[in-house]
Amino acid sequence: MLIDSHCHLNYKGLAELQGEILPRARERGVRGFLNISTRQSEWAAVIATAHREPDVWASVGIHPHEADDHADLGAAVLTEATIDPRVIAIGETGLDYYYDHSDRSVQQALFRTHIGVARETGLPLIIHTRDAEDDTLTILTDEMGKGAFPALIHCFTASPAFGRAVLDLGLTISLSGIVTFRSAKDLAVFAAEIPEDRLLVETDAPFLAPVPHRGQTCEPAFVADTLDCVAKLRHVSSEHLATVTGANFRALFTKAAL
Repeated sequence: MLIDSHCHLNYKGLAELQGEILPRARERGVRGFLNISTRQSEWAAVIATAHREPDVWASVGIHPHEADDHADLGAAVLTEATIDPRVIAIGETGLDYYYDHSDRSVQQALFRTHIGVARETGLPLIIHTRDAEDDTLTILTDEMGKGAFPALIHCFTASPAFGRAVLDLGLTISLSGIVTFRSAKDLAVFAAEIPEDRLLVETDAPFLAPVPHRGQTCEPAFVADTLDCVAKLRHVSSEHLATVTGANFRALFTKAAL
């Protein structure tokens, strides 16, 4: 069961074409889509899409780029949003020091707020991290010490050392189309190292279209191309990897009724 574990169906470029892109993905064997939110103003539309499409689920969260605009967002607001039966995850959240669109201390505080809600609700935390490995790992280690919570690093592009460290903490790793890029040689090597039961695939659509779709608007159907690439790197069949990553999705996102 091939699943796009991270896409933004309500972003411009996809929102107006959902009636086309979802059928195209289904034709390529995609059987589930996790529609990700990045700011509070998106939550209603993201959740509405999940209610309209039986194979689409929703997340609620604040991307680190949007942290400054949500500095006062309390845990109670996030927790209340998770009551909806189609909301199966918290995020995306995390740290982004590459763009620094939000103050780093605000990013960190909001990241910890999301972690607390994930711990309280049992819903998986979807983590974005860029150029922030040390602080991300410090916060995850500290918060795990307060009580375990399910989580994954989405669109993994970090160092293998960071990858091994988060795997040791019990996290899952999701690979996007970046793994198909010629420039991603280190990531391709690490992709073969990830334990089979800790691996997911995603598009992050409408961003990061994989080979052979570079330069196009990314869409969920392209997760099949990423899967094929990762399967070759791991010397397994695409069918096997689709089954494995689908099972991993079900095991992590237990609220999804598949």
